[in-house]
Amino acid sequence: MGELGRRLLGGGRLGLFLVWLLVLEVGWGLVGAGLVMFDEALDPFSVGFALLSAAAGVGALVPAAFFQVRGLRRDRAVRWLFVQWATLDAAPARDARHRAPGLTLAWLLVSFALCAAGLWLCLAVPASARRGTDTYAEVAYGMGAGLLLWVTGLVGTVRAVAHHRLAVRLFSPVRAAPRAGRPASSEHPPHA
Repeated sequence: MGELGRRLLGGGRLGLFLVWLLVLEVGWGLVGAGLVMFDEALDPFSVGFALLSAAAGVGALVPAAFFQVRGLRRDRAVRWLFVQWATLDAAPARDARHRAPGLTLAWLLVSFALCAAGLWLCLAVPASARRGTDTYAEVAYGMGAGLLLWVTGLVGTVRAVAHHRLAVRLFSPVRAAPRAGRPASSEHPPHA
């Protein structure tokens, strides 16, 4: 179970998640540079460099997006194995290592920072754009970079919260069943 937990939320998994985000951002940066160069192109060589930059950016974006989606699908399969393994034992270990509160918090904090930075970029770039000085390509580049940060942060947040909910459900101490004749809630029953 420890290996499955590391495959879900381990430090290496967080590092790989951030590396793929970096590759996505570099790819979008190359596409954005191509957009800006194409917008300011004056000769055929500039257009060629703009297209070359955009092609290199797409060449980085496509594999990074593929591996991000592949990682999400792998996480779903690992989560299913994690649940199956935990349900094999009638009384699964109530071990904090399986709940991984520190790793869950790390994922949540990193993801929150990514969401905040991405949302700030998505809102600040168009709000600070001035007619005549900023081009549409520059605004699209900034908003695209922010969107990638925001969506990736949301994915990380969902991953951390889903693991926390799963771990609490699987590894929390079993609560005692309510006594016969008493309601399950602590409130008094209504008077008739």
